[in-house]
Amino acid sequence: MKCYEKAPAKINLLLDVLRKREDGYHEVEMVMTMVDLADRLTLTELRHDGIELSSTSGQIPLDGKNLVYQAAKLVKERCGVRTGVRIHLDKRIPVAAGLAGGSSDAAATLRGLNRLWRLGLAADELRGMAEQLGSDVPFCVTGGTAVARGRGERLTPVDNPVSCWVVLAKPPIHVSTADVYGRLRVDRIAGHPDLSAMLAAIAGKDYRGMCKSLGNVLEDVTIRLHPEVGRLKETMLRLGADAALMSGSGPTVFALAERREKADRIYNGLRGFCREVMVVRMLPDPFPPEK
Repeated sequence: MKCYEKAPAKINLLLDVLRKREDGYHEVEMVMTMVDLADRLTLTELRHDGIELSSTSGQIPLDGKNLVYQAAKLVKERCGVRTGVRIHLDKRIPVAAGLAGGSSDAAATLRGLNRLWRLGLAADELRGMAEQLGSDVPFCVTGGTAVARGRGERLTPVDNPVSCWVVLAKPPIHVSTADVYGRLRVDRIAGHPDLSAMLAAIAGKDYRGMCKSLGNVLEDVTIRLHPEVGRLKETMLRLGADAALMSGSGPTVFALAERREKADRIYNGLRGFCREVMVVRMLPDPFPPEK
């Protein structure tokens, strides 16, 4: 038995931090959506017990440190599965980019094993397991567009935004999410993004309103640590982006463009700035029903 799963990347249209929680995490409010850039997973059932992981990328671990491995182990333990699985990961999302590549891979593993082993787990059950793996994994289980609260695990689905072109650019640096959150001073945030305005723009398919409502309170922290992220954003805007924002804790910055010609112009202008640059679209239906 073999099955295939797609693991799309996500971007944050809005990321706000409300307070530091007693458990050490931060209370967040985010609007997340998916883009048409995805890793591909091939899951093959093994007759013997065990989890085997391989990848086209040499930048990720292939053992228990990988979220894919952890997701497979969790399913086996939770559902009492005694057979094994070989998972091959065709990695297309840049690693450690703020695009939830690892989280989406873990979510795809949960979905794929549910089908491969005919477990019959409902979406709520999959999201429950996803919460144990990471804050972004529950969103990645079902995808689409959602408001995420709490640590990111409490999800409220919303309509997908109007489709547009997205230019993704990742500078060749590593950003520590823990370091960024650790340096954030919630009481010193200059201005919080307007969640109501973003949701109104999404519901009204108001592209310009969506562009105006983009916001990420982690951006200033990451730019202080890595000024090249700020220079990348400025370059995108200078090249004519309708809007630009850092995704997650970075370092990837995305630019929005209503027309393909503008997206191509931004892409061409950035190629000398950093190596990992991609033009994709918003993904209105990440997991269409199987025919």
